[in-house]
Amino acid sequence: MRETFRSLLAVGALSLMVQAASAQSYPTRPVKIVVPFGPGGFTDVVARILGQKLTTALGQSFIIENKPGAGSSIGTDNVAKSPADGYTLLIVSTTHVISPWLYKSLPYDPVKNFTAVSKLVESPYVLVVNNKVAAKSVKDFIALSKSQPGKINFASSGNGSSQHLIGGLFNAMTGAGLTHVPYRSSSLASQDVLAGVVESTFAGVPNALTAIQSGRARALAVTSTQRIPQLPDVPTMQEAGVAGYDASIWLALLAPAGTPREIVARLNAEIAKVMMSAEAKRAFYDNGVQVSLSTPEAMNELMVVERERWGKVVKAAGIEVD
Repeated sequence: MRETFRSLLAVGALSLMVQAASAQSYPTRPVKIVVPFGPGGFTDVVARILGQKLTTALGQSFIIENKPGAGSSIGTDNVAKSPADGYTLLIVSTTHVISPWLYKSLPYDPVKNFTAVSKLVESPYVLVVNNKVAAKSVKDFIALSKSQPGKINFASSGNGSSQHLIGGLFNAMTGAGLTHVPYRSSSLASQDVLAGVVESTFAGVPNALTAIQSGRARALAVTSTQRIPQLPDVPTMQEAGVAGYDASIWLALLAPAGTPREIVARLNAEIAKVMMSAEAKRAFYDNGVQVSLSTPEAMNELMVVERERWGKVVKAAGIEVD
């Protein structure tokens, strides 16, 4: 028995040594980061900045692969079923933990089937209208929509997306009655708003910043409880008259469940280094997002808390996937 116990200890120690060595040499080949949304959106912008920084820091390519569709569930399921070796990663938004409340069945569990690596950034969205819309404030916009039932629209990156939910929450809290128009990506949604095809959108700050600053679109309010430095003259929803409105969005990096802890820890440490550099912080600031990091454990806890919080929002707002 003693010999068996010693053998088990030796095997366990050897296994830990192999895992530690593997983590130190990781990555030895290109790493794929799946973005379960279309190119050009909020999540995609952050992914490409992060991928570029990690490529430089770790000496292997971090390749961004867009896999949009079904409210982000197609790309997410692809990663959930990938080998847990650190070479297929996933960038998710708050939508990741909201999907179970919107879809009758998902092929994965948003918490159990993934290993959290780190929270990355957080940012509000901004209510944007095209220049053909007469409203100059949120109150004006609500009044305009109520005066034309069913005729004032808001574009989003798809059914069940963060933009859809934020717009649905706005409708529920104001009675504005905006009609949802889903697109395949947030960039396509923004293009049609700028072209005057659709009246409004709740856009990620990276998508809307240039258009707002150039005067091609008008920002009515940000969805956070505090104004943001990139748009200091744009009020919050609460300042604009929608009491209690708060809908900031976070992004996080995940790996398939079972990914070795040593690899997760290495990725977490490297992400902290590259994202807290002055250059990276400036790049994220210029794109309208705030760096917001975490430990893997804290990110996992956040996903659990946010799943319950947004579940209440979905039910209260009566949001359904069309």
